[in-house]
Amino acid sequence: MTDDAYDLASAAPPAPLGAAGRESASAAARPAKEPQTFREKVEAGRFVMTVEVDPPHGLGARRAIEGAKLLKDAGADAINVGDSPTAKVRMSPLAMSVLLQQQTGVEIVMHYTTRDRNAMAIHSDMVGAHVLGIRSILCLRGDPPAVGGYTDVVGVWDVSAVGLIRFLKLLNDGVDFTGKSIGRQAGFFIGGSANLNADPLEPELRLLRRKVEAGAHFFFTQNVFDENVLERFCDKARQFKRPVIVGVLPLANSRHAEFLHHEVPGMTVPESVRDRMRKAGEERGPAEGAAMARDTIALCREKAAGVYLVPSFGRYDIVAELIAGAR
Repeated sequence: MTDDAYDLASAAPPAPLGAAGRESASAAARPAKEPQTFREKVEAGRFVMTVEVDPPHGLGARRAIEGAKLLKDAGADAINVGDSPTAKVRMSPLAMSVLLQQQTGVEIVMHYTTRDRNAMAIHSDMVGAHVLGIRSILCLRGDPPAVGGYTDVVGVWDVSAVGLIRFLKLLNDGVDFTGKSIGRQAGFFIGGSANLNADPLEPELRLLRRKVEAGAHFFFTQNVFDENVLERFCDKARQFKRPVIVGVLPLANSRHAEFLHHEVPGMTVPESVRDRMRKAGEERGPAEGAAMARDTIALCREKAAGVYLVPSFGRYDIVAELIAGAR
């Protein structure tokens, strides 16, 4: 639990001896309340499993809603809603988060980039998200618009990813970025991203330290396909005493593995994994990718606080099977 999770000064005084005292002791002996929310599960040390469901580019959200329902029924602890990932423009993550929450009852981890907003827009979005029940926010910088093919669009980046974490920490303290009161303390569960594939790793670790100092409660990592990379990162990140939730992406086929390795920034797929997918062939590719994902999930149970599953090409059914099999 973080230092600002409760105030010792506001704790009730010890109960007096006698009937009230015995009643209090009896209550203390009862089993602790089962963690219900994503935050409660993470802070209780439960192994959590979340899944990314990206908003649509257009007006049809039915497939995403049906996918979220399937994943919730399979046992997903939360749904990650992307914010125009890889700079491909999509529905607002706030709108999608509220829609999924209302339609399915699933808890949301909303991704939010500073690429497209200045400080004023960020304040408006975050206050709105809080009022609408979105409390877990993954703070991201966001890919440059040119990555998505928008060569004439300029990124804003008025606030950095570290600055966004600090921004939310201020709201949790009850003030905005100018120091003006917002009426009461917010209750955001603040997440930061981590690139466990970084080589060398030291600059990334320094960045993680800055995020922790800014107020990050937990980390989500990039997808990983190398067990050695995963173990090295988790061992090094232990110093920050923050839960690490590891990205796991089931590969679909050999072409998919090659594309991720060569075309996606921050993604590394080892030659041994790509060779395994080549040998699997097109027909057995999805099953082979799922088998490797299961192995990674098993390792994460030993090394991390949970996994963040990313469906390939909208194959929510494969990820639902992974979750159900891991429960």
